[in-house]
Parts: sequence; structure tokens; C-alpha cells
Amino acid sequence: MGAADRAKRAETADALCIAAYESVGAPEVGVALMAVGGYGRQELAPFSDLDLVLVHDPDVEMGDWAAQIWYPLWDSGANIDHSVRSTPEVLEQAGTDLRVALGLLDLRHLAGDPNLTLRLRTSVLAAWRKGAKERLPELHAMVAGRGELLGELAHASVPDLKESTGGIRDATVLKALVATWLVDVPHADLERCRLSLLDVRDALQTVAGRATDRVAPEFWPEMAELLDLPDAVATQMHTRSLGRRITHISRLTWRRTEALLQRPESVIGGRRPRLERIAEGIAISHEEVVLDAGAKPERDPFLLLRAAAEAAERDLVLAPTTAARLVRDCPPLPEPWPAEARDLFVRLLAAGPGLLGVWETLDETGAVETFLPEWERVRLLPHASVVHRYTVDRHMVETCIEASALIRRVARPDVLMVAALLHDIGKGQLTEHCVAGEPIARGIAERMGFDEREADLLGVLVRRHLLLPETATTRDPEDPATVALVTAQLHDREELELLAALTEADARATSEKAWTAWRSSLIKSLVRRSYAALGDGPTPDSEPTHEPVDIPARVVEDPAQVAVLLTPLDDGSRVTVISGDRVGLLADAAAMLALQRVSVRAARAWTADGFGISVWEVDEEVLDAAVMRQRLEAIIGGRIDAGERLGRPSPARLEPSVAVRPEASAHATVLEVRSEDRPGLIFTVCSALAALGLSVRSAHVSTLGPQAVDVFYVQEASAGVLSDRRSASAAHAVREALVATVS
Repeated sequence: MGAADRAKRAETADALCIAAYESVGAPEVGVALMAVGGYGRQELAPFSDLDLVLVHDPDVEMGDWAAQIWYPLWDSGANIDHSVRSTPEVLEQAGTDLRVALGLLDLRHLAGDPNLTLRLRTSVLAAWRKGAKERLPELHAMVAGRGELLGELAHASVPDLKESTGGIRDATVLKALVATWLVDVPHADLERCRLSLLDVRDALQTVAGRATDRVAPEFWPEMAELLDLPDAVATQMHTRSLGRRITHISRLTWRRTEALLQRPESVIGGRRPRLERIAEGIAISHEEVVLDAGAKPERDPFLLLRAAAEAAERDLVLAPTTAARLVRDCPPLPEPWPAEARDLFVRLLAAGPGLLGVWETLDETGAVETFLPEWERVRLLPHASVVHRYTVDRHMVETCIEASALIRRVARPDVLMVAALLHDIGKGQLTEHCVAGEPIARGIAERMGFDEREADLLGVLVRRHLLLPETATTRDPEDPATVALVTAQLHDREELELLAALTEADARATSEKAWTAWRSSLIKSLVRRSYAALGDGPTPDSEPTHEPVDIPARVVEDPAQVAVLLTPLDDGSRVTVISGDRVGLLADAAAMLALQRVSVRAARAWTADGFGISVWEVDEEVLDAAVMRQRLEAIIGGRIDAGERLGRPSPARLEPSVAVRPEASAHATVLEVRSEDRPGLIFTVCSALAALGLSVRSAHVSTLGPQAVDVFYVQEASAGVLSDRRSASAAHAVREALVATVS
């Protein structure tokens, strides 16, 4: 099973073809017999066809000999795919049929006029390079369509070694992309994987005794012996790892190709790429996230997670060389993880479809094991059930992608996202995977810095992630014991809310059959009845109390004055803003921080004795209180138009949620806002409320991964609870402000 065996098969076939050509008395000039495709590359599998084309110049008259060439080949028992074409016909067909063009890129001379073969090969390559920019989008669509039909070699239950995504065909296409001279690939790595995959196909056809590229489950054990691998599982892992690597190279190359084709002609070439800084140490170059010029990886343990989160959220490529350097140079994350690391990790997981390519890069460069060594347990692990369309590791990533669309439904999106990643972490163990996964997940949660309650939540979600679908589909939904079975294993509505979202994400990531309308209705009905049975759960706390704050003397003397106080923290700063209470004060403070490009982690605001006080916890450590106060005074005085400076927010990936919670307070109307965290978010909300003449009596802002969960206690300027109509108007105004698009 190796290149030498394939070369011997090609050598034998060559001798047969040459003898057949020489036996018919063909002209010595202007005619040639050529091998194309896999035969042209001398990569014949045990049952491969011989792809042959007899080419002649237009002025050469073709006699009976042209048909007689094939008889000796048929008589030998060889399977041949043959055609006879003039050189213009070959070039015309290559220009209209991509499959023909790809096969001709591997054209090889067998017999006849070698100059004709050389001329044709030169013409084919020249035409391919000349028309590449026009033809590559069609080629990409063809590759994508094939992948949608046959799945991925790394994950399909019955993979096709040739046609699946990451298979031999994709490796051949990558070589064709390189032939355009527009992009390059890691040659050594691609060739190693391609040749190894050809070995696997040789073993498959030897075991099957026929021409096939699909690996049925019963073939793996015998293939292991031929490939000198321990067993069927090792053979699967070996094959899937090859497919995964080719898939990663292919996706990366196509992303780079698309970015290149979208650039103006004037910037294609040797111009030095422009770096667009997007975060500390991170920049974008040619649609890829790379290190900024001043990055210092050796001093920043969070740089790897920051780069990954930024790339995933923007659906960009995380440059593999950047990821590899960060793996090498970044110091290990402290344990337990600080809040910044945990927040970046959750942002990465909640990025949506952009997560997939970035996670593949992290996995291929060894980055995942630096922050999640337990991942090795499930890497490329096949599922026992054929219902699953992916291996365990890919399924967990796909569950994160599905869960990212559901975070508006839960109060703890950070817990949901980590549970989505870890829910099957117990697979591959000897015990039942839900049971085995719970302690693993708890240990990971503690290492990541989650508190005891959060670690308990993650443990429950991993342990019970099959509870709802198994109960809903196997028990009588009308029997009270069915609901009791669920509620006996959960503590409160928060756990049920998270479990319902995880169940849906898990099912959607499994396959279409796992989340049918029928199954969905059964599970949602069970959740509704269980929710009611759990009662009211934890009642909303009364409006939180706040620690006393000393009001500066100058603000006491003149409440129109403002004070900005700074307190350094271990991982950022605390900014306190104090002034006489008035409508719009909180919006002005939020605008000041947004204009400073300060990243707000949490905030509280309240009134005390006629003064408005807001306390902001921010990531930045180096701030100037005097500069911030001057900017705030300029905003209050109208010298800076914050709305114009900040612009209108970009469209959100998920619709924001704005809910009125009438039960939460007897003294104010409570608005709960959930939205993607972004600069100016608090200013946008507070400005919308101020425009209605509403006063924010108290505010409680927190960021959970990619989502801001903000609660505002709102009153009329006369200190009264809002009427139902005013509450609805306030919620509508805030929602409209948040979904506003760039003008």
C-alpha cells in the first residue's frame, strides 16, 4: 500500500498502452496518446480506470488505426475511459467543462509525437492561468455542492475517500489552485495527506475486491492489517485525521482565494498588506486575523483567545501561522482563569458560523489542547449512532453554533455556551457518557474560574442533557409522573431554561431527524408543563441596595458639577461618575466611556439624596480622570454631540430582546434588555429613555460572554411607575434604537 505500488501499476499500464499504440502503425508526427487524471499522475489504485485521450493535429487524417488502438487494451481486461480529439477540440472542451480542464492539468505523454503533448500541455496550463479569475468561482461552487451532497470525510459515517469534502478530489483541486499562480498551499503537508489517503484507498479496494471509494463499516478491520495499524478504530482515526487536515487546508485556501478575487486589480501583487488594528495585539490583513505590529505574545496570556474570538465573531480566517506562534509564545493561562479569559472564550463559542473555521485552525495548530486538554478524549471520535452526521468533536462545535442563536432565551448565555461545548465530553469513556462527563465538566468549569453555583449548573446540564428528549418521546405526556420525572432532577427554572436551549441545540446539530416538528412539539410541551410545576422559582429580588458613596464637596455645593473618580482593580479599573440627578445623566456618562473606547464589563447606577451615581467596571487599566471629566462636561454642555460621534449601531446578528418586568418592582418599571455587547450600547438605551423624558432610577449592567444583560429601573420624571402604555412605548423605543441600521 504505497506510492511504489501505484507507480508499478502505472508502469504496467504504460507498457500496455505503448504497445497498443505502436501495433497499429499510427503517424509519427501530429498524433499522441496521453494519460490524464489519476493515471496521468501515475496514481492508479488496484481497480482504477485508465483515462486516455488520443490527440491529433487538425491536419492529420485519422484512419482505422485510431479505433484499433483500443482493442488490445480491452482484450487485456483493462477498464479504459477513452476519447479521440483534435487539439482545438481538446482546448475547447477544457474551456467549457471544468472537470475536463482539471483532468488535463495532469496530462502525461505515453506514445506518439512528444512535441504535440508538450504543446498541448503548455496551452492547457496557459489557458487555465489566463481564465482562472473567471473560472474559480464556478470551481468553488462545484466543490461546495459536492461537499453538501457527500459530507465530510472526517465526519461522515460512511465516508467517500475521493468525493467527500477533504478527500482525494479536494486535494487534486488544491493542486489546480496552485497551478493558477494566484494562491499557494502548504505543499509538504498537503502532499503527505494526499499520498496517505491514496494508501487508504488502495487498502479499501484490495479488501473490497472492486473499484470503490466508499468505506463501509465492515471494511475497517481488514484495512487496518494492510495499513499496519492496530485496529479498525485506529484506521478510522487515521483516515479521518487526513480528511480533516485536507479540509482545513482547502477551506483556508478558498477563503484566501475569495479575498484575493474581491480585491481591486490595483492591490493584487506585491503591495505590502495594510494592517487594520481591531483589538489589543490583533489586526486584520487581507481578510485574515494576524498579530499587530506591536503585539507582545510573551506578555499576554489572553492573546490567543482574543485573536480567536475576534476572528470567529467577524467570520474571518485566523491565520494558522499566527495561531501557531501564539501557541508557542503566549504564557499559559493562570488557573483559575481570570474573568477576561473566560469572557473571550465564551465570545469565541457564541460567534455562530464563524466558530467552525477558527476552531479547526486552533485544533490543527495544537492550540485547543493549551486551554482544553480534555479535547483529546473526543477528537475525531466516531458516534456509535448513525443518526449523528458528525464525529463527537465536530458535533460539539456544531452544538455551539446552534446554541449561539438561542442565547436570548436564557439568563446565563455563558453557561449555555460552555455546556454546549462540553455536553458530550464524557464520550469514549467506559461508563455512560452523561455520567462520565459530569465530573469532567465540573473540573473544567472550576479551572475556567466559574463559581460553585455556575460549576453546578454546568454539571447538571452535562449530566441531564438527554433528560428532556428521552422523557418526552418515551413517556405519556399527560401523566403527571412524566413532569415529576423531570422536576425531580432539576432544582429550578433556571436549570430548565438552560436545559431546554441545550436540548434544542444538541438535536439540531445531530441531524434533521433529531429535531423534527413532532419531537420539537413534544419537548416544548414537556418544558412548559415542567416550568409551571417548578413554581415561581426564585422570586425577583427587590431593588438592590448600594454601598454609600462620598459626594465630593464641589458637587454638593453645585449639583450641576460632575465628578469622575478612578479606582484601580487587579484586572482593570472602576470609574465612578457623580452629579446632580437629572434625566439623561446616565446616557451622558455612558457616552463619555464609549467615546473613550472603554470596554465596560459591568455597571450600576442609582440615585441618593438628589445625586445621580454610576459605577462602571472596565477592562482598561490606564485612564485619566481629568480627561474623562472634561469630555463628560463637553457632552453635557453640548460641545460634543455624542450621538453623531458614536454613529448609529451596526445591525446585530441576533435581534435584541426588550422585556417589561412588572413583577420586579413596586416603585419603578423594570426594563430587561438583552443584546449583543457592543460599544455605545448603554448610551443607546439611555438616550432612547431620556428622549421620552424618563428617568433611570437604577441600572444594573453585566456582560456575559457576547451578550449584555442590562436591567433598568425606570420612572417618570415625577417619580412614578410607568403606565402600561408608557411601558410599551419605552420598550418599543429601546428596541427600535437597538435594531437601527447604519444610515
